[in-house]
Amino acid sequence: MKIVELINNIQMPVTNEEADVLAKFDNGETVAKSDLELREQHLASQLVNKGALIRKNNNGQIEFSRQINR
Repeated sequence: MKIVELINNIQMPVTNEEADVLAKFDNGETVAKSDLELREQHLASQLVNKGALIRKNNNGQIEFSRQINR
């Protein structure tokens, strides 16, 4: 388990698998859903529900971006 801090300064625990997915967003860039493996897509959706990622629909392509302080 790891602790991440949301933009509104609330700390939230995430699993090691979720932390590995969050590491893909360390550069502050967006990642397309199609660039993630199936398990990573599921974890990214869980992180959206937790408030750590933002899911955007950009012309029919789903993208994820970070919503946490790193």
